[in-house]
Amino acid sequence: MSQDMPIQAAVEQFIAHKRALGRKYHSEQRELRLLSVFAAGRDISRISELTPALMEDFLASRPRSRPRSFNHLLGAADGLFRWAITQDLLAASPLTTRRRRATSARIPFLFDTSQARQLLAAAAALPDNARARGRGPVYHAIFALCYGLGLRAGEACGLRLRDIDADRSLLMVTGGKFGKDRLVPHGPRIAALIAAQAARREGGRRTEGPGAPLFTFDGHRCVHPGTASQVFHALVTTLGLPVPDGVSAPVLHSLRHSFAVGRLLRWYRDGEDPQAMLHQLSVFMGHVDPVSTSVYLTITTQLLEEANRRFEAFAAPAWREAAR
Repeated sequence: MSQDMPIQAAVEQFIAHKRALGRKYHSEQRELRLLSVFAAGRDISRISELTPALMEDFLASRPRSRPRSFNHLLGAADGLFRWAITQDLLAASPLTTRRRRATSARIPFLFDTSQARQLLAAAAALPDNARARGRGPVYHAIFALCYGLGLRAGEACGLRLRDIDADRSLLMVTGGKFGKDRLVPHGPRIAALIAAQAARREGGRRTEGPGAPLFTFDGHRCVHPGTASQVFHALVTTLGLPVPDGVSAPVLHSLRHSFAVGRLLRWYRDGEDPQAMLHQLSVFMGHVDPVSTSVYLTITTQLLEEANRRFEAFAAPAWREAAR
């Protein structure tokens, strides 16, 4: 090794490196700060002093029952050590623990059209309270954008008046996952929904120009996606939507997931080639590549029926020839 470095300094440089590549790395930063605090508690300050035994103790000190959560912590540490090796801060990684297999992964909940309408109607009927006027229209619009355009909750909640291009029926989504910005086209129903919310904002007394939030209760701060998630869970509980065996309970991200699967189903029904269209869906949803999008494409009974129907149409000539 050509140099050594304090653990905290190495973490900050690694995070800065990732952000220079366009990554946000907020959650990874929190995970790695836990490592810094843990090491300091053991009187270890230099990254070269981290050993496999100490890393085992660190991972054991952060119990994670879900494989995904454990693997996220493990991945953040692994990324740091791989970077440290390239910088000659370490000769080898002190991490020997393997990732956990998600053997009990459940199928995500998907909203059908009827269930989505129930949710949106319940959101629209939300009453105001002392801290939040216009709760119904705000949450109705946020959930509609997640379901109708596949926006992430943070993307929908973070929209500002300047992000609306009414003339071209476009939304500018800025600061999405991995810091990616993108244009999202939409149809007339979404346009009407956005225009109504923008009109409510522009008619308010506390609007601060184009940079003002589209969804806000105080005129200055965007509705927090965590708050939107809480409202979503309360509504879903009230609606009592049936959750099939082996399927996860609905979460706010289920609306985005439902959009992706619904789009694939419509392509099947319209006679399009879903595989050829996957890149377009990936760009629309703000993914790095189609591989990320494919995670959303849960196989449903309807998709299987459409795929089977298409295969039968493709194979029919061969079957007729074989039957002669």
